Amino acid sequence: MDWAYVLVIILSVFLALFLLLSIILAVLLIRITLKIKSVADSAERTAGTVEEFVKNAKKFGGPALLFGAFMQQAKKFTRRKD
Repeated sequence: MDWAYVLVIILSVFLALFLLLSIILAVLLIRITLKIKSVADSAERTAGTVEEFVKNAKKFGGPALLFGAFMQQAKKFTRRKD
């Protein structure tokens, strides 16, 4: 057998191995990308929920704080009369 044929066989075997490894790596990268996308979507939903909570807290927080301060002053005023 000629050395050129042996070299071609060895190179083709390595090429097939690298091709197989690259296909496996591509599949793993696709899975990781899908998981990252899932985590990013979950983080986006959580951020939206927190944003809505802050909007509601801002909307109702102001009047509640004023009412609380008013009630404290009213309690102080009624105590002083007694």
